[in-house]
Amino acid sequence: MSNDFKSNSRSGYRAKRKKTNLVLNSLIVIVLLLIIFVAYNIFASGNDKAAPKKESPKTEQTKTVDKEQKDTAGKEQKEKQEQKAAKNDSSSDKDVEDKQESEETAAPEEADDSQAVVSEDGKTIENPSWKPVGTVQTGEHTPVYSGVDWDEMLNAISYATGIDQGNMTVYWLGRDQSKTNASVGTVAAKDTKEKFQVFIEWVDGQGWKPTKVIKQ
Repeated sequence: MSNDFKSNSRSGYRAKRKKTNLVLNSLIVIVLLLIIFVAYNIFASGNDKAAPKKESPKTEQTKTVDKEQKDTAGKEQKEKQEQKAAKNDSSSDKDVEDKQESEETAAPEEADDSQAVVSEDGKTIENPSWKPVGTVQTGEHTPVYSGVDWDEMLNAISYATGIDQGNMTVYWLGRDQSKTNASVGTVAAKDTKEKFQVFIEWVDGQGWKPTKVIKQ
């Protein structure tokens, strides 16, 4: 009787101890799972915050296209500005050239009539204050009765007679055989019908200069 009681007591104690160990082991497993779960969430959220957001290929492509368009627009704007600046420089150079050409071909100041020498019959006039009318021609000169040379000859004749070219009728203009590099022309004013024979000669680098006017 005594031995059976002891045996039952030992069996109950072992069963109770085994049950307690099972509960403890279960609790330990649950705690470990909770720790693993919490640690996973912490590390996972940390990685999400640390990792940069990767843009989609479409977004990157759009940004690349936008950058290329901006670069192209910038280049086009720069080219337009350079072209405009070059055009302005060209216009300025042309204005300077036109001004120089105008100064070279413009008639000189009016001659001093007080220095004019008039023949006894009042028809022949020679004035030492007459000056060359200017020229755009360069190099060795040979009279050519057309183009620029013709226009500059008429400038000299207009200067000597006071007849505007728009009011001038040219009857004849050709070589003056009495001098080298000289010409003579016969002109008349359309309004007054006054007629003149005008002698001019070439001055190197300065243009045609009147030397004598004969009223006819």
